Amino acid sequence: MSKRKASLISLAALGCALLPACTVTEARTGAAAALSAPVAETRADEADIEADRAAILAMAGDYKVTFDFTETVPFVAGYELKPEKLSGGYEVVRVIEDTGDFISLQHILVVGGDEKFPIKHWRQDWQYEPERVLVFIGGNAWEWRDVPEAERKGKWSQTVYQVDDAPRYGAVGEWTYEDGIAEWTPPHEWRPLPRRDMTTRDDYHAVDAMNRHVITPWGWVHEQDNDKLILSGEPHILVREVGVNTYRHNSDFDVAVATDYWAATADYWAEIRDEWARIADAGPHFAITLKGETEDLYMPLLNLAGEVADGEKTTEAAAAEAREVMRSFTTSDIGALTDRLRPTTEIAGTAY
Repeated sequence: MSKRKASLISLAALGCALLPACTVTEARTGAAAALSAPVAETRADEADIEADRAAILAMAGDYKVTFDFTETVPFVAGYELKPEKLSGGYEVVRVIEDTGDFISLQHILVVGGDEKFPIKHWRQDWQYEPERVLVFIGGNAWEWRDVPEAERKGKWSQTVYQVDDAPRYGAVGEWTYEDGIAEWTPPHEWRPLPRRDMTTRDDYHAVDAMNRHVITPWGWVHEQDNDKLILSGEPHILVREVGVNTYRHNSDFDVAVATDYWAATADYWAEIRDEWARIADAGPHFAITLKGETEDLYMPLLNLAGEVADGEKTTEAAAAEAREVMRSFTTSDIGALTDRLRPTTEIAGTAY
């Protein structure tokens, strides 16, 4: 018998003891009534959780992927829409942790010509009814945001991490199943620039994004409604963008390129995740001290993973070096947002 059921029976029995007119029949009736609604609610909750878990776990697999981003509406005078950015390849998504109310999915790209090679890609962590979520606040800084009980009931947080397991963004939303479609849609949340823009332009500081995941018969789709934000002064939108990332089940590639890499480096990356967790848990917020692109941080971590995969370094030695790198580029003293932003260009004589 669960503690919850036992406590309800105890409360019913206690109520009977305190009321002399309470008969045995009334006690049994009261206990049954007390149990019936919570049990039904518990069973419904369990069914909902299992449906949500099935949707999250359905994102694991082997895929041909396309990443399609199109700017739609400019909001700054003189700004011209950039050409559509379309790319793709193959991607392996694996469950690396599942404790029931927590699921972690690791993405690994398989790229290259005749000689394929793996690239550790993003990671998505799902937590059921989270008490708090790590959110991006601009200028390569993140903070913990408490989630009130009423706002987290029946919902999941998704926290997304970068190639080096540094955080990117987090949000809380509910899985819904209207019209036979399983989809998770959170409210808009800030996120850092995608690497496709971070490395090619410097005219905005953050993305205010709505991030929808939809399960399909052939895989799943990651849809995004993105507002590209300028944070100098009062935050304002530079341009809007629509993104559609499509994951179609496909095994017509050498999946072992990804799985062999992960088998060789999983323990190393577990150490890196633990160090990021320690950094994040040390206080209410933290920042990466680099402005804009964080290549000086993520490249050493990726290179160390490569040395582990090639047998050139032990997991322990590589993780120790990685921790030193991470600590050298992180701080709990995040300062003011304006001091963390990288400089931006001007458009049509408008400074920002």
